[in-house]
Amino acid sequence: MKHKLLPLSETMHYILLALREPLHGYAVMQKIEKISNGSVILAAGTLYGAIENLHKHGWIEPVGNSGRRKTYMITKEGSTVLKMEKERLQHILSLYEGSDLNEEV
Repeated sequence: MKHKLLPLSETMHYILLALREPLHGYAVMQKIEKISNGSVILAAGTLYGAIENLHKHGWIEPVGNSGRRKTYMITKEGSTVLKMEKERLQHILSLYEGSDLNEEV
């Protein structure tokens, strides 16, 4: 399955990884900051644009509300996409191993 959103952007990767548990937008921002060791800090506009996109493609879905906050979670299709991306990245990483690049990188 080739998709126009693939390969995933770093932002989308982090959002899908964060949404393996149900979270609302602000909690997603906090989780991404934590799992990226502070190297990825999403602006609200970036996050909500990406969430809208991921929802439109069926990779995440709303699973409830707490007040005005919508809670989202990754879907089966989203998990499949994440697995495909993991395999793609593992393959790329494997190209570094045992190559002459090790001295240069």
